[in-house]
Parts: sequence; structure tokens; C-alpha cells
Amino acid sequence: MGLVIGVDIGGSKVAAGVVDDDGAMIDREWCDTPAATSETVNDAIADLVWKLRERHEVEAVGMGAPGFVAADRSTVLFTPNLPWRAEPLGESMSERLKLPVLVENNANCAAWAEVCYGSARGERNVVVLTIGAGIGGGVIIDGRLSRGQFGIATEIGHMNVVIEGGLRCGCGSRGCWEQYGSGSALVRDAQDFARISPSLALRMLDLAGGDPEKITGPVVTQAARDSDPAAVEIFREAARSIGFGIAKLAAILDPAVFVIGGGVADAGELLRDPVELAYIERLTGRGQRPTARVVLAKLRGDAGIVGAAALARLPH
Repeated sequence: MGLVIGVDIGGSKVAAGVVDDDGAMIDREWCDTPAATSETVNDAIADLVWKLRERHEVEAVGMGAPGFVAADRSTVLFTPNLPWRAEPLGESMSERLKLPVLVENNANCAAWAEVCYGSARGERNVVVLTIGAGIGGGVIIDGRLSRGQFGIATEIGHMNVVIEGGLRCGCGSRGCWEQYGSGSALVRDAQDFARISPSLALRMLDLAGGDPEKITGPVVTQAARDSDPAAVEIFREAARSIGFGIAKLAAILDPAVFVIGGGVADAGELLRDPVELAYIERLTGRGQRPTARVVLAKLRGDAGIVGAAALARLPH
């Protein structure tokens, strides 16, 4: 197959790119997500694709959606941050674009990209974590993307890690993993720390202009690199939460490698190293079994686009 367009649809941004069969992105477009109605979102997606088609001859489109995608790889059942409910996205966009369209969960797209072209290339059993505002994930078992009976498997951020009295999650439950190991959790804890113990968070506050509310993920990362005691502790706690969750997944899935992607992965070894240590510490039967590698994602922000395009190339 020749060139394919991949689209990564988010709550704040829609990005599209033209991808060749080596996984290289040769052109791209993006826009803010106009999430007022389903029609406005769909119009924005179609506009980006048509802009790219004016410059390139393409054969198919793959779309990564931030929510539940049905087994038909066309219907978006639910997206928490967009107005899609049982939206026939693939069918409607195929009619508008006059091209075959495949729709997949965006974390699954990112996972497939890392297996095809990134840090897990050549591996057949992989777990990819996309850690940003929440925790998304994709699982590859025996070289195949795991989708479950209804297409909505591997919502790993909602794995329960606190049995009773856990923090309330946007999904309606308490104690979900993403309430402790996500970028949002890291920022929340950093802001709380700076309010309660400002004398220990001087560098974070300095970078945030003295306002705890302006502490962001990049601020915490930079402060930790600058040895701010509060930021270092916040990262340590987030890493322990991530490592604990990875250990639980290892007990169930036994992958060869865990890939850490998403915005939190921009912290690099500041995050990866303590995550790996926490994972090994909590791993069932540690010392008596092989351990999966823990690596950082290679494709980062391009993974959703590249993975959506790669999946659109497969027979379906």
C-alpha cells in the first residue's frame, strides 16, 4: 500500500499526518478540537484530511479516538472528553472522504506504532503505557493487538490499585491506577505539596512564579532535575505507583517489555529508572523469574498518528 493518513484525535487537539510504509511521517496538519458537537469534531477531522489529500495521493485513513471503539473498528461507543456516543465515525468519514477508514482507540494506535517502528520493534508480547492526563495502554499478545470481545479491552488506567477509600476517578469508581500514577496525579500532588510545605518546594514555586496553581508537569520535571526536595519526592511517589501497576500487569500478561509513553515520559530516566526499581520490588516471584524490560517510548507525540496509519494498512 502507498501513503496513508493517520489521525490522532484528542480532547484539545486533532493532529493528522501522511505516513509512508516505513512509518515515516512526511507531512502533517493539526487544529484545536472544536468539541461543541459531534458535527464540529467530524468537520475538523475531515478538513485536516482534505488538506493533506490536496498535497498527496493516499489510499486509506486510520483514526485514533480517545475512548471506547467497538469491535467493528468503525463505531465510537463513548468518549469522556468528546461528544461522541455510539458515533458511526468510520462509516460516516469514509463516505465523506471517499476512502477506506479504520478507527481504533488512540492508545492502541500508539502501542502498535511502538511495536512496528519504535522501542518494542520485533517484540511479540508488549505492554505500552501512555501516561498523560490519565493512563492509557495497549497490549500486544503473540504479535497481535489485544482488543477483547467488544473492542474495548486494555483500559488499564482504570485497574483498581486501592481497594477501599481510594480517590474518586472520572469513570465513577474509586482507587483507579490513573489517580495515582498519571501526569494529572503528579501535578495535583505537587501543587498540594507546594501549598502545605512551600519551604521545601522553592524551586517548583520559583519556576511557577510563586503560584502553586501554575505548577505543571514540565515544572515538576525541571524542579526535580534541579534537586528540589518536593519535586524529587513527588516523582518518587508517582514512579512507585506506576511500578506497582506494572508489576500487577506483569503477573497477568508476562510481556517481554513495558514501554512508557505519553507526556510523563518526557522526564526520561528521571522517571524510568525508579519505575523499573519499583516494578522489580513488587513483582510476584521476583528473583525466580525473568523480568520484562522497562523502556521509554521512541515515537512519543507521533505514535498515535503513525500507529493509526499502520493499522489502516492491515487487512480488516
